[in-house]
Amino acid sequence: MKLATRIALSVTVVVPLLVLAAGLLVLGLVSRDLHQQQDTRLQDRASAVLPDVKTMLAADLNGRPKVEQNQHRKVLGDALDAGIRVRAADGSVVLEGGPQPVDPVRLPERTPDGPVTVRAKGHAWRVLTVPVAGPAQGTLWLFAPVSAADPQLVAVRRRVLLVALLAAPVSGLIAYGLAGRATASVRRLSRRAAELDPRAGAAAFATPPVNIAEVDELSCAIVQLLSRYEEQAARTAQALDTARSFSSAASHELRTPLMSMRTDLDVLAAHPDLSPAERAEIVRDLQNDHARLLDLLTALRMLARGDLVEVSAFAALDLCELVDTAVAEAARRHPAARLSAELPSETWVFGWDAGLNILLANLLGNAVVHGQLPNEPPRVAVRLRAEGGYAVLTVDDEGPGIPPAERGAVFQRFHHRPGSPGSGLGLTLVAQQAALHRGTVAVSTPPGGTGTRFEVRLPLSATDTPTLRLPARRDWISRGD
Repeated sequence: MKLATRIALSVTVVVPLLVLAAGLLVLGLVSRDLHQQQDTRLQDRASAVLPDVKTMLAADLNGRPKVEQNQHRKVLGDALDAGIRVRAADGSVVLEGGPQPVDPVRLPERTPDGPVTVRAKGHAWRVLTVPVAGPAQGTLWLFAPVSAADPQLVAVRRRVLLVALLAAPVSGLIAYGLAGRATASVRRLSRRAAELDPRAGAAAFATPPVNIAEVDELSCAIVQLLSRYEEQAARTAQALDTARSFSSAASHELRTPLMSMRTDLDVLAAHPDLSPAERAEIVRDLQNDHARLLDLLTALRMLARGDLVEVSAFAALDLCELVDTAVAEAARRHPAARLSAELPSETWVFGWDAGLNILLANLLGNAVVHGQLPNEPPRVAVRLRAEGGYAVLTVDDEGPGIPPAERGAVFQRFHHRPGSPGSGLGLTLVAQQAALHRGTVAVSTPPGGTGTRFEVRLPLSATDTPTLRLPARRDWISRGD
């Protein structure tokens, strides 16, 4: 059922009910007004006939029947349509005429607050009692049937019912027309939503406001829904692309160590009589290949995590604490290395805890492995300072250095220096995490002129910008270098 039809049916039902409710209220007010008018007429009749009643009672007391009869006729004429009854002081009824309750009924002796209602044999009467004072005392009662106002109440009731019956179709038609106009913008919005090409996205659905709050809110909600759908679809596509790239890179890079391990295993199986020295050499090759496989898979997994991380994983972190922990871990893993750290008391950045640990571990691991001279232990100097709104981290080693022509290639995937035992992804991970944190990483030569310096710059955490916006392109594992 259309919304306009629902509104019209609702109005068709509600409006007559409101008319009837209003009619009942009006009917009660009219009934009260009629009773008040009736009471006023009784009081006016009482004021008009009271002098004649006094004269009649005096004539009755003094035994003047002709005067009494004349007063009877005059009192009845002044009472008009009201019933009247006059009782003398001795309890005898000296006058009775007009409509009044049938005996026996107990009439009120006094009505100081005006007429009261008396019921007798299914009929209701408004009764006004007036004590007669003077030489001849008595009591005057005036009566008016309550049903005297019924014709007017019936007329009002009929008119209320007529208005209610007419209001039902008229209000329904008017409501249907107004609802149709009011819902026209909703119908247009529905047609646009039905005709929308899913590939067009939220931009194709956005339109100027129509100045109807509900319609504009609905349109805005649809645009937001489409935007979230596009964002989720992009995340899903990125995740699928990352998964495919992970499989492709893993299968390509693992082929060589797996073939080498297969060759060593075949040699062991075909020559059970190998000497212990030869067997030990083959086992060492297998262990090295196994370690290389684990390093490669771990690096690929971390690279994929960086491509898929969301901004909700970022928080305010003390980079000094992370660097200190990473230096201590590198010293534990490489006891022969000489590592030194120069750190301030605190340096806060808005970052991903796991990502910054990956950056520091690979940066220090690379310096320890490649930052040494022949027959010398690795020496690595780590410094952290704040400069121009950035946290600047430098890692210096005393190794052979990197020629300027090759410095841009060290961050490419699977880039190996001759004889390097790594997976070729360590510095790629460093570059990825620096980019995720809206920072940079650069290669240069330390001030001493020998070795290699890696300098990482990360934005400091500011109170007015507590969050960051991730790069639009995150495809470190899927793009080709």
